[in-house]
Amino acid sequence: MCCFGQFHRGTLDYGSKWGSFSDYGGQKRRDDPSDAAGHSMGVTSQNHTKELVFAPILHGPANRRRPLRILFIHDVATDVEQCLRELRRAHCKVSADVVTSSEQFVKHLESKHYDVVLSKHPLRNWRGHLPIEILRPREKHIPVIFLADTIKPEIAAELMTQGAADCVDTDHIGHLPVAIRRALNENNLREERDHSEKKLRHSEARYRALVGNLTYGMCRCGEKGNFLDVNQALVTMLGYSSRKELLAANHARDIFCDPYKRGQLLGYSGDKNGGVPVEIDWRRKDGTLLKVRLSGREVSAEGEKDSYEIIVEDVTQQRKLEDHLRQQAAKDPLTGLANYRHLVEVLDTEIKRSERTGREFALLFLDLDGLKKINDAFGHLVGSQALCRLADVLCNSSRDMDTPARFGGDEFALVLPETGEVSANLVAGRICANLAHDGRRPKLSVSIGVAIYPKDGERIDTLMGAADIAVYAMKARARDPRVEVRKTTAMQAVNRRMWLQGTLKSSPNPTHRRKIRNENIAKADR
Repeated sequence: MCCFGQFHRGTLDYGSKWGSFSDYGGQKRRDDPSDAAGHSMGVTSQNHTKELVFAPILHGPANRRRPLRILFIHDVATDVEQCLRELRRAHCKVSADVVTSSEQFVKHLESKHYDVVLSKHPLRNWRGHLPIEILRPREKHIPVIFLADTIKPEIAAELMTQGAADCVDTDHIGHLPVAIRRALNENNLREERDHSEKKLRHSEARYRALVGNLTYGMCRCGEKGNFLDVNQALVTMLGYSSRKELLAANHARDIFCDPYKRGQLLGYSGDKNGGVPVEIDWRRKDGTLLKVRLSGREVSAEGEKDSYEIIVEDVTQQRKLEDHLRQQAAKDPLTGLANYRHLVEVLDTEIKRSERTGREFALLFLDLDGLKKINDAFGHLVGSQALCRLADVLCNSSRDMDTPARFGGDEFALVLPETGEVSANLVAGRICANLAHDGRRPKLSVSIGVAIYPKDGERIDTLMGAADIAVYAMKARARDPRVEVRKTTAMQAVNRRMWLQGTLKSSPNPTHRRKIRNENIAKADR
């Protein structure tokens, strides 16, 4: 008995398909025999097929396996039946087709997949390329076994040299199942070898690409992180003059001596693909810091100690660009203070914290006085310098936990966490004094409005509205000391602000609108 790799043992359950015997152009050598199960081979009409199916004994998964698919190149029906009978004795399921010409052979190969080709030798009336030559260019190799009445050893050797899997004498047709099994096993081994070689070539190409890459550094490290080998890209990246000099360095020892970083880089559970990339700072030969991203995996070879392959990517410029973009999104480009977006985020955070702790905080709005006059008299460069002077005073007059911001042309803000009204007014006075005595020309002054959460507003818009009203009330009082500035509630401040906005929209002149706003604020607070 024989067992064909994925084909399981069992009783014969095959279908053999061929054209009518009269279409073969051959002659019968024997009478059509009946099979052991009582089935006789029938003759079909032209271009039609008939399938013989034998009742299986085995049931379950073994019986559901696909049959062995054979393509016969033969013109004698009794020889084909004899081959099928031998395969049935070997308990093999078979599905067979028969062709007699090269055109039929090519057509069947294009429409179906076959495991083995059994070809008569020599072939009568065969035109065109031989079966082996037709099969050779195909990606998937199909073994070919030649069947002959009598075949000389030199002819069999020549066919085997051309690519035949085997040659079987019809007088010893009982050897056919063994020949097919051997051919299929050899074919499977060949496919596995080809697949392994393909993977090996791909792996070698990837490795060579990494080693020779000018962007990615690559190194092989020992158990303690000492360099065993490095590529030229890593030598250049770290500023060393030679590979030998870099091999004496200890850049990777820190990460391999740290169990957490080592496990993060290489994986905790023996993952062959390694862990997750790790970003650390390495120092170049000249002492400058380099931000690198490491990806690694463990490699081992028989007879050698375990080692680790590390791919090193320089991400210094990438991280600098990300930090720059992050600052642009949250910082004012002129002064470096927080912008309006960041200011709103800080206010939202402080309101939530105040709700948890029950502690108040202060919001200061600042307006640089006379910026337009400074621009007209000294130029816009001096005007920009004046804005930066106020920004410096804000930073020097506040704590690390405070947030100074610029959210308009000459408008600034300062958030003072956990600060009451008395302390906020002291900070405002200190800012005015420091700006007036900074020792630079022209002299500057600033108007400051103070709003306290939650007394002056429980939402961001109402709190900012209260601080804004306080600023312009201070400006109005500075122009006319007789103006009495009354304390207003948050809602009164917002309503007053809305009334002022409606009044200002009716004036097309910006200077006139500013004048009306200051006058109306002074009137509203009398």
